[in-house]
Amino acid sequence: MFKGKKVLVYALVVLSMIFWSFSFIWYKDVYLYLQPFTTIFSRLVLSAILLFAFSKLSGKLQKVKASDAKFFLLLAFFEPFLYFIGESLGMQFVTPTTAAVIIALIPLLVPVLAYFLLNERLLIKNVVGIGISFSGVLLVITNSNLEFNASLKGVLLMCLAVCGAVFYTIVLKKLTSKYNPFTLISWQNAIGAAMFLPLVLIYDVQGWNASMLSVNAFIPVLKLAVFASSVAFLCYTYGIQVLGAVKSNIFTNLIPVITAVLSFFLLNEKLLLHNWIGIAIVIGGLVLSQINSMRKPR
Repeated sequence: MFKGKKVLVYALVVLSMIFWSFSFIWYKDVYLYLQPFTTIFSRLVLSAILLFAFSKLSGKLQKVKASDAKFFLLLAFFEPFLYFIGESLGMQFVTPTTAAVIIALIPLLVPVLAYFLLNERLLIKNVVGIGISFSGVLLVITNSNLEFNASLKGVLLMCLAVCGAVFYTIVLKKLTSKYNPFTLISWQNAIGAAMFLPLVLIYDVQGWNASMLSVNAFIPVLKLAVFASSVAFLCYTYGIQVLGAVKSNIFTNLIPVITAVLSFFLLNEKLLLHNWIGIAIVIGGLVLSQINSMRKPR
């Protein structure tokens, strides 16, 4: 790979992490006006419309083989459907920083699942890294007396999101060898929107009101649709195509740090010393578990 192209790929993957970090902030803004399922459905519909229009006009939309339809359904089920149920509902009960730190466990668990499903090697450093990072998460979700400070419901919902994302990565790895990012993300979001429609009709319709049509409600939804559900996924999927799943996953280590800084400045979120230590431990565990992946190949 040319050096210039490699730098561009890394820059695009980092950009996706920045947008996903901002998404935790945008959730807090949009929840003042919209309910969770309505928020997800709206961002997915907007994203699918934009991606299909661009992909069709640019000639990047590929035809999906009938034999791969089941994998596209699985892709959409794990993310956005399962992931967003956990993330969007969980964000009602935990802070953006806590959510981001839990989500950062995803690259730790991918090698474990790959060991069982893809027969990939699971090294001792992977297991040690998981243990270290989980201890860091415990520090982030406790108060100054080291008592459980986060909502258990919120933590469990965010863990559901982690499970969805881990299985999503496995399915995505299989499809990136056949389809470009525009095809994958366009169909992923369209199918995901269809999956969320029944939930919107069952749980959210009765709570709809005039405030959800305001500009203040539309702007954060638009940000989620364009930057978090479209641009970020395109950049990340391209990174998996070029760098591979393991190397691309390493960059999710940046999400809790970026989110913590954004929350500190934009939401005035207070973080104690042991919370910052917990974030550092999570990242340290993640880097330890992936350290061989960052070495230059011979």
